[in-house]
Amino acid sequence: MDFYYLILVVPTLLLSLWAQFMVKSTFNKFSKVPCSRRITGTDAANLLLRSSNIKDVHVEAVSGSLTDHYSPGDKKLRLSEPVYGSTSIAAVGVAAHEAGHAIQHATRWGPLVMRSTLVPVANLGSKLGPIIAIAGLGISGTSFGAFSQIIFNIGLILFSGAVLFYVITLPVEFNASSRAIAVLRSNNVLDESELKNVKKVLTAAALTYVASALTAIASLLRLILIARNRR
Repeated sequence: MDFYYLILVVPTLLLSLWAQFMVKSTFNKFSKVPCSRRITGTDAANLLLRSSNIKDVHVEAVSGSLTDHYSPGDKKLRLSEPVYGSTSIAAVGVAAHEAGHAIQHATRWGPLVMRSTLVPVANLGSKLGPIIAIAGLGISGTSFGAFSQIIFNIGLILFSGAVLFYVITLPVEFNASSRAIAVLRSNNVLDESELKNVKKVLTAAALTYVASALTAIASLLRLILIARNRR
């Protein structure tokens, strides 16, 4: 718990907690508001898929709440229990957003392709990057000090890959929401007041990704500043 952690990382962690609260409270609020056309989350997802002539993606239910996701590996669009069969504003918005990811995948949208490529690096870098970097700093005053900078750099590079993943996730998520809103509007699925509420749900969800990216960036900057002070 160093000075840089307190001034850089802690504020972003607090932002993450606030973002999680916002997404849950906003989803719960609009999950009680039915859409005028009474279509379900499944209907909305299938509508977006049909509008993009995507015929090989299957929509299915998955247990839990806010566990909705698109799996590009097996082309399954999985909707959580509060979304799959619900006719609420929140359900339609979340389902349409996940269908937006399926459309990105079908069109091989650049940022999504890049993010998918970075998944192995992000998994490794987020877990081992900081540990390796701190280990490098830790041996700087020992008999292995000659290797400290090399070890630190390896950890920093690995963690930078994870940070890049978080940053690229932002346009991927924002674009999926934009696609969802555009199709819902063009097909007159929701009126403008309902679309406004869908945007509130999706904006709250996007805050969690913004907070994660800021936390990753702050953690990377902290490592760099600690190393700079050591030198």
